Amino acid sequence: MRLDSGASMRSFLPVFLWILISVNRPGFAQSVPAHAEGLFEELYSVALDGNRRQSGVFSIRIGTRDHSKMAVLLPGYPSVVRPVVSSGVMQSSRLTGNFLIRSRRHLADESIALLLVDCHSDSGDYCSAHYQASADRQRDIQKLIDLIKQKFTTIQEVWLVGTSMGTISSSYMPIHGGGAYAGAIHTASITEPYADNSYRELREFDYLKSGIPQFFVHHKADPCGLTTYSGAKKISEKYSIPLVTVIGGSGFQGLPCMAMTEHGFKGMERETMGAIGRIIRTGSPGPLEVR
Repeated sequence: MRLDSGASMRSFLPVFLWILISVNRPGFAQSVPAHAEGLFEELYSVALDGNRRQSGVFSIRIGTRDHSKMAVLLPGYPSVVRPVVSSGVMQSSRLTGNFLIRSRRHLADESIALLLVDCHSDSGDYCSAHYQASADRQRDIQKLIDLIKQKFTTIQEVWLVGTSMGTISSSYMPIHGGGAYAGAIHTASITEPYADNSYRELREFDYLKSGIPQFFVHHKADPCGLTTYSGAKKISEKYSIPLVTVIGGSGFQGLPCMAMTEHGFKGMERETMGAIGRIIRTGSPGPLEVR
């Protein structure tokens, strides 16, 4: 990992130890973005065919180790992250405001590590819905997961957590993955595939086909026409998938399908991530309402 300038003495220390020392220095907190507070992060990348690469940011809470579970985070539209990692944290990305990215610090804990995945390097500015539904998407991310598990051998379970457009990936990857995942959690899921400008890949989608536990987490007042709460409730009932309903929030702004409305759980980030963490730790939804 590349350290910041003037790190000649620090280069003799492991990066993790340097971070533990630095957090106690006056002014250090100001250099860590709010979305990365309390995290230690590294950027990993694997080679794909056609000179493409698959990258992702691996995150753990500072002071934790030997994690048994890993949550693979699949962000929403346009699902292209292009993270910039330095000094042990992700400093910026194209999607920092996305719910999963800005809230990830609330999910990492003693047992759960995180892997925020980008789209492949040749995707341009848009990770297409067709690609996200494909076996190629699964194979590309699996190569990155395999690398992480080789390095962090205590990880036994891998969970998928998608949001909005990213739920195309969290829905299809278990089908292509052949039992690679312990479960999938779909937040603000695409429920209206026939709506204008929606994603036909999820039309008549069979959520039972993957054969793994699945969960929906949805805001009751989600204003986005592609991700209606009523649609989530219908799918939940049809496939007997637990639905965790989020109620409340504050500071809403922007268009209905944007990240700073109820669609992105604005003002309920900690509580929503708490519900997701309970699912991953226990395999059970816990309380079906989060306020």
